[in-house]
Amino acid sequence: MSGLWLVAQREIITRGRTKAFVIGLVVSAVLVAALAFLPKLFSGPDSYTVGLVGGQSQALQPALTGPAKEMTIAVREFPDEAAASDAVNAGDVDAAVVDGRRVLADGEVDRELGLLLESAHQTVQTQRQLADAGLDAAKVAQAMRVTPLEQVSVGADARYASVRVGIASLLVMVLFFLLIYSSMYVAMGVIEEKGSRIVEILLTSIRPWQLLGGKILGLGTLALANLVVIILAGLGAAVATGFVAELPPGMTGIVISTLFWFILGYAFFAALAAALGSLVSRQEDANSVLTPMTMLMTITYLVAYFSAVQPGSAVARILSLVPPFSSMVMPVRMAGGEVLAWEIAVAAVLMLLATVGTLLLGARIYQRAVLRTGGRVKLTEVVR
Repeated sequence: MSGLWLVAQREIITRGRTKAFVIGLVVSAVLVAALAFLPKLFSGPDSYTVGLVGGQSQALQPALTGPAKEMTIAVREFPDEAAASDAVNAGDVDAAVVDGRRVLADGEVDRELGLLLESAHQTVQTQRQLADAGLDAAKVAQAMRVTPLEQVSVGADARYASVRVGIASLLVMVLFFLLIYSSMYVAMGVIEEKGSRIVEILLTSIRPWQLLGGKILGLGTLALANLVVIILAGLGAAVATGFVAELPPGMTGIVISTLFWFILGYAFFAALAAALGSLVSRQEDANSVLTPMTMLMTITYLVAYFSAVQPGSAVARILSLVPPFSSMVMPVRMAGGEVLAWEIAVAAVLMLLATVGTLLLGARIYQRAVLRTGGRVKLTEVVR
């Protein structure tokens, strides 16, 4: 086992110090953190300034600045319509209400502000008309106040549906990027060592399975560290923006399951990449020999992306149990909605068995092909 740990340590130190890894780590963390700020950037402002002209407009102030308002409304009074119009054009106020009848704005009134002004206008006018009719507005409001209907969901909780879809979609992209990126690194490392014939020297001191296992373990540790940094960056940005309050319950379980399924998916695809990479000796032949793996990963990504939008569909439920699709589809389903415990258990067992089988087969192919330099080695010949 010492040989395996030595190879893993070598991969971590060698790859972890490269500019490509450091830059990729920083860029991925920044991109994920930036995505958490997008809802805040594209949402409306947290406060508005409204101008009021005339006594009837000033009656709107209590309705606009009441304590139960989600938005902060600042009110400015103007002597006439001309002064209010100049303030709107200058950008000093977002809108101005004239005599309780017209709203002045530079272009179209912001949708949220327009709804607030209309609601305040309706409240003031209703109270005035009730007073003119000799009715007590407070008693009328009390008589019209009824207890709202209690909403009870008999299905899945849909309060966080849109947030879950967003998290699942982001998870698909992150998992696909890290899995294909790290697996390619494993294949390129195998081809590089075989082409330069360094592998012949290494195998005089350690066994083939130790060299292969150490490479997969070392690069997997770096990939897992990258995933942890991305998750921490996303959660940190969510806390900074206040978006964490809108996250669905069970985020701890989602994070842990993501790490678990990533480890299984990485072990599967990394072993496959190493086996296929050992068939060639030149980097130029890498794309052709790795095509089956990249196609399989692309199909898995497309299925996982569909599952992020439709986590309860038959396709998502079936393929979330089938390796290697389950490595990406199951964590996406868990982030997008409720998943039965037996489905998770079956998917985990099947994926674990498939991963162990791929590791054993990949190690056998690697052992038989890595020392055969020259032209491309046929996979069927190595398997026989």
